[in-house]
Amino acid sequence: MMSEPSAQPIYPLVKSVLDTVAAVVVLILASPVMLAAALAIKLSSKGPVLFRQDRPGKDEQIFRLYKFRTMAVAPDEDGAGLSDAERMTRVGEILRKTSIDELPQLINIIKQEMSFIGPRPLLVRYLPYYSATERLRHTVRPGISGWAQVNGRNTLTWEKKFKYDVEYVQRISLAFDIRILLLTIKKLFYRSEVITAGTTQSTMALDEERRDPITENGLVAPSGGNP
Repeated sequence: MMSEPSAQPIYPLVKSVLDTVAAVVVLILASPVMLAAALAIKLSSKGPVLFRQDRPGKDEQIFRLYKFRTMAVAPDEDGAGLSDAERMTRVGEILRKTSIDELPQLINIIKQEMSFIGPRPLLVRYLPYYSATERLRHTVRPGISGWAQVNGRNTLTWEKKFKYDVEYVQRISLAFDIRILLLTIKKLFYRSEVITAGTTQSTMALDEERRDPITENGLVAPSGGNP
């Protein structure tokens, strides 16, 4: 079983209240921008305005994550699947560069599925590939930004990303969250790749890189299970 983070017991409760209040305020203030983004997506490409995908949250409970759709949903005219870079729309590229595509996650925060600051929620299919220590990242709510995001994000290996995630869990506090928030704003202002990247992933998918799932006792499962 995953152990709880060694933070002050009171802070997670305070953090939850602060997240909810701040998310409601930001959602109201950002509503004109979100409406403009939704209209731009709808008028420029076919498909839904929102991208929805199941992700693991706190205690590995699955929730539905929301983002503005930044990619075309249709395959090319020959029927072959397009790469992510080829599917990126012009509107989507702007949304990615400005991080406006992340704004619908305010709904996830209000629903208490996410936080402003925390480990990024990754794919559900990655769950069998974490070590026992790495699974500590799931003892707190996932965030829109996090310690790994302001320290390199797409330039980091999986091991370094998870190291930062676990360090966040171990150091979680109001002061640490404020520090990460300020660094996030700085990265966003300067359009650093830590925030604006997303069209490419510097490392291969976790399940492809590790190949074999890790069992609960920390041992690698026998080969042959990874499709």
